[in-house]
Amino acid sequence: MNIQQLSYIIAIDRFRHFARAAEHCRVTQPTLSTMLNRLEEELGVKVFDRSRSPVMPTETGKRIIAQARRILEEVDHLHRLAGEMSDQVEGELRLGVIPTVAPFLLPLFLQELLDAYPKLRITINELTTSEIVVQLKSNMIDAGILATPLGQEAIREIPLYNEQFVVYRSKMLPPIRPGKKQNKLVPEDLDLDRLWLLEEGHCLRSQIAALCELKKQNKTYSNLVYEAGSIDSLKRLVDSNSGITILPALAVRDFSEKELESVQYFRDPVPARQISIVTYRHHLKERIVDVLKEEIQKRVAPLLDESRPYKILEV
Repeated sequence: MNIQQLSYIIAIDRFRHFARAAEHCRVTQPTLSTMLNRLEEELGVKVFDRSRSPVMPTETGKRIIAQARRILEEVDHLHRLAGEMSDQVEGELRLGVIPTVAPFLLPLFLQELLDAYPKLRITINELTTSEIVVQLKSNMIDAGILATPLGQEAIREIPLYNEQFVVYRSKMLPPIRPGKKQNKLVPEDLDLDRLWLLEEGHCLRSQIAALCELKKQNKTYSNLVYEAGSIDSLKRLVDSNSGITILPALAVRDFSEKELESVQYFRDPVPARQISIVTYRHHLKERIVDVLKEEIQKRVAPLLDESRPYKILEV
């Protein structure tokens, strides 16, 4: 029995499919099957029931897989501890990032970080807030980047920056509060009949709902929800349907001058979201996370105006 065999049975349990598990483990399917057979022969039990589709663990197999997970977690902890003791920025960081942050933040720092630390490997997945929390707790990722505060005792939050929200309206609509001093808005200025949001599960959606006090509204808005997870898709929908929405500041950073004409700003205190790195208790990749924090803050700070009073919205 070896560590590799244990990682194989965990992959098979995760994907419930030999071909996909083999692809994930970067081996051929015959190799995966052979290693599983050898492990089952050594243990004298069947770990998986191959007669079922998808393949399922046996009752005994479930207990073996659970123990294998604990063993691999401890092995991973040993590697992390050794890396921390050496103070070298190397190894792998498995990172989850929420979709409303990833496309606007990652291009700002990622290549420079990898160039500065060539021995560092980063695996990134776009995940919702709830998915990041679940995967942190199950040791599927090492850290996440999302909106905080979460208010979960086992989750450590490392604030990165505060990002203000702006209003984006369709080009077919006139400015909101035209002619008013500085044209700055308050949430009550927004026409909720024209408001479009992301799908359920995105923290940006819940923050905007809180800002506009949608939970206190008894009225149903036929065009309130657009079932998509992309800010770009949301923007296109707003453009073509005489709608409005609320976007984070980094999302409009690369707008053309024409597009910026459709952006309006809130009055002080400006509604904002706090973006943080989150890790789970017993996390050991402190040096890598410190470097990640420093690199992000260095790249983002010149792009955001944090001098104005702001109000952090609940997640």
